[in-house]
Amino acid sequence: MLEPAHIKYANPLYGQLIVGPPGSGKTTYCHHAFKFYKELGRRIGIVNLDPANENMEYKAEIDIMELITVQDVMDSMHLGPNGALMYCAEFLEEHTEDWLLPLLNKAKCNYFLFDCPGQIELYTHHASMSHIFERLQRDGYHLVTVNLIDSHYCSEPSKFVSTLLMALNMMLRMGLPHVNVLSKADLLKRHEHKLKFSLDFYTDVLDLNYLLEALDDSPSLRKYKKLNAAICSMVEDYSLVSFQLLNVRSTESMLRLRNHIDKANGYIYKAGEEQSVNTLLACAVNAETEVTRQNKDIEPYM
Repeated sequence: MLEPAHIKYANPLYGQLIVGPPGSGKTTYCHHAFKFYKELGRRIGIVNLDPANENMEYKAEIDIMELITVQDVMDSMHLGPNGALMYCAEFLEEHTEDWLLPLLNKAKCNYFLFDCPGQIELYTHHASMSHIFERLQRDGYHLVTVNLIDSHYCSEPSKFVSTLLMALNMMLRMGLPHVNVLSKADLLKRHEHKLKFSLDFYTDVLDLNYLLEALDDSPSLRKYKKLNAAICSMVEDYSLVSFQLLNVRSTESMLRLRNHIDKANGYIYKAGEEQSVNTLLACAVNAETEVTRQNKDIEPYM
C-alpha cells in the first residue's frame, strides 16, 4: 500500500492513473479526456506508461515506448508478453529518477493523464507500478486512480462478481483515491435485455444476495455457492466499491465524471478553473437528490 504524503506544495500537480483490463477503453478515454480538459483551460498532457501501446489515438507528452517496448524485451530476453510487461515495469521503476521525473518536470503541464498498462497483475500482484506512483506522490502529485471496466461485464452475474473482486483488490492494494468507471455505457441499450437487474443495482452495488441467487441459477456455478457467498460478503463488508457510468462522446457524462475525479484528487479545492460556490457545489455530487442523480446518471443509458 502506498504511504500517504504529508507535504504541502505551493504549486500542486495533479494526475489521473488510467487503469483497467485490456479493451476497457483506456486509450480512447485518454484521447477524449485530453480534448475535454483542454477546452476547460487546463494545462494537460498525456503520459503513456504502456510499453505495448502501439495504437495511440493521441500525441503523448511522454512515451515509455521511447525508453523500452514489450516487443524489444520479448525479442532480446525471450520472454512472453506478460513476463516482458513486468520486466518493462521494473525497468521503468529503475529509471523513474533519471528518465520519468525529469521529463515530467520539463513538461509545461500541471495536470497529467497517465495511460497505464492493462494487465491487472501489475497492480494486484506486483509492486513496481505502486512504487512509481508513490514516488510521484512524494514529488507533489495529487493522484487518483480511474479504473475503467467495460460495462458489458454487467450482462453476466459471474463476470460482475469478478469485476467487484478485482476492483476491491486494486483499491486496497494501491491505496489511492479511486473512481471505478463502467465505460462504453452508451452501448448498454443494446444489451439491456441481458441485464438481470436495474442499472443502479450495478452502479451502487446494492444487495448482493440477489446476485447470489442469479449465480445459483447457473448449473456450472451452483457448486461454487459458498465461494460466491464469501466473495459477495467480503465486498459488502468493505462497502467501498461503486461505479460511475461513462460515455466518452457525451459532454454531460464527461462533466459528471470530472466532478467525481476532481473531488477525489482535490483539484476542485485548490486549482480548479472555476473557483466559485456553484462549482464547489457541483462537485458535491452526493448532495444531489436521488431523482436528479437517476435522471442524469442512469436514464441516459437505458
